[in-house]
Parts: sequence; C-alpha cells; structure tokens
Amino acid sequence: VQLQASGGGLVQAGGSLRLSCAASGNIFSPNTMGWYRQAPGNQRDLVATITGNKITNYADSVKGRFTISRDNAENTVFLQMNSLKPEDTAAYYCNLQWGVPPVKNFWGQGTQVTVSS
Repeated sequence: VQLQASGGGLVQAGGSLRLSCAASGNIFSPNTMGWYRQAPGNQRDLVATITGNKITNYADSVKGRFTISRDNAENTVFLQMNSLKPEDTAAYYCNLQWGVPPVKNFWGQGTQVTVSS
C-alpha cells in the first residue's frame, strides 16, 4: 500500500489550503483514513480521521476550521484547512488503517504546511 500526499505550502494567517492523499495497492475495507501533523520537536498528533461510512473525528484545535472528506471510489482523503493559524505549521501526514489490533497502519510522506503571521 502506498499513500501519496500533496497540497502543502506557504500561506498567510487566515488563509486556506487543501491537502489530498491518494492510496493505492491492496486496500482492505472497512478502513479509516486520516491526517496527523508533526511540528519540529513535537510528537505526531491527530488532526482528523474519517471512516468509510464518513464518520469524522477532529482534534479540538481544528474543529470548525478544518474539514476532512474522502472519495471511497478513488481511495482518496482530503483536508480542507481554513482560517489557518501560525500554530498549524507542521508536516502533515496522511494515514490509512484497518483491522483489529494489531491494526494495519500505513503512512504517506509528509507535506509541509507553513502559516506565516
């Protein structure tokens, strides 16, 4: 399984960005796709997840500003980020997982999001 993320960049505070991540390979359903982020010196934290039934979960810090969505036919997950803040600056990683423990877990390469004040 491979995950290819895109859409990061540099934006001013208050701006918007849209991240995309396409999964390919032997993918099992049901599964959960999501986004995590990691700033330098910090651990990788949950941003948002979405199940195949479109049930979503968000970190408190992004609720009301970020929206996660997915296209099940294309195995693609999106993250629409609005009202960006400098503290949103991080490398963003897409994730795909399925199964019961031990969960099968796959990561894409990080895409950098930088928000200037």
